[in-house]
Amino acid sequence: MITNYSFPNSRSLRVTWTLEELGLEYRCQHVVLDSGEGQTAEHLARHPDGKVPVIEDGELTLFESAPICRYLAEQYGDGRLLPESAAERAQVDQWLSFIVTEIEQPLWLQAKHKFALPQDKRVPSVLPTAAWEFQRALLALERRYQGQETLVGEKFTLADIFLTHTLTWAASMKHRLPEPLAAYRARHAERPALARAAEKEQEAAVDR
Repeated sequence: MITNYSFPNSRSLRVTWTLEELGLEYRCQHVVLDSGEGQTAEHLARHPDGKVPVIEDGELTLFESAPICRYLAEQYGDGRLLPESAAERAQVDQWLSFIVTEIEQPLWLQAKHKFALPQDKRVPSVLPTAAWEFQRALLALERRYQGQETLVGEKFTLADIFLTHTLTWAASMKHRLPEPLAAYRARHAERPALARAAEKEQEAAVDR
C-alpha cells in the first residue's frame, strides 16, 4: 500500500491525481502543516524541509511532486501518463521542468509574500515583478501551445496534470489566462480522477 502524505490545495494534489489516474491503491495521510506537524522529527525524516508531497512505497521514500509522479507512472503506469517513445517521454520531462521552474515559480513567489512566509519576512514590493514574470512565462508557453488537446502527443500525460494544476492555482490567484489556455485548463479540470483526488485529500484532512 502506497502512503501519500498530503495537504489539500497543495502540490500533493498532483500526486493524488496521478494515483487516481493510475487506479492504484493508496492511503492519504494528512500532514497538518499549519500547526507545525511538518517540522516534527518524524516528518523531517521523510522530507528534509518538512513539506508535502511525500510518498512511501515499500522501502522507498520519495519527495517532490515531479519525481514522485514520474516514478509512479514509470513503475505502475503500464503505458498511462507517459508516452511509449523515448522522444515523447523526454518532451514530457521538458514540460515538467518548464512548468515547475518557469510557470509555477513566480506564482509561489507571490504566495510566499502574500501569506506563506512569516509576516516579518514578506516583501510586498516583489509582487508586481512576480506577476510580470508569470505573464512572461505564459507568453512563452503560448508560443508552443496552439490549442491542442494535450501537451505531448495525443494522450493525456503527466505534463497535462502539472499544467492543469498550475493554471488552476494561477486562476485562483486572479491571474488572467489567455482563452486557449483557460479552455485547456477547464477541460482537463473536469477529469473524474481529479475530483476523486481532491475528495480523498479533503477526507484525510477531516479524519485528522
